[in-house]
Amino acid sequence: MGKQSAGRRLAENEAKAFAKYIRVSPQKLNLVAQAIRGLSAEAAISSLAFSKRRVARDVQKVVQSAVANAENNHQLDVDRLFVAEASVGKTLVMKRFHARGRGRSARVEKPMSNLTVIVRERAEEIEETA
Repeated sequence: MGKQSAGRRLAENEAKAFAKYIRVSPQKLNLVAQAIRGLSAEAAISSLAFSKRRVARDVQKVVQSAVANAENNHQLDVDRLFVAEASVGKTLVMKRFHARGRGRSARVEKPMSNLTVIVRERAEEIEETA
């Protein structure tokens, strides 16, 4: 009885990792996500390790999680993985107030973001011997 299990939404050569409520604005997170799109997984992790941006550490954890999912859950070859998609979404915005002069206040918005990273295994390259 009950519902049938949902089928796999990703292709057989893909794996995904998702992070919710990263405490940074989507605009700043997207700058880091743009830097790793299309890179191999190893190159993406190493470039994030040496990035000066604070959020790069969180993005690195998500990429490493996607690689681990690919290796352990889907038996993909880690050496042939690359970052196929890195999408950023807007989520909650914490609203706070900051005291100003003359008894007034100013609203401070503290945005949060979601990050989805999909890694894909490159197709085997056919070597031509002539």
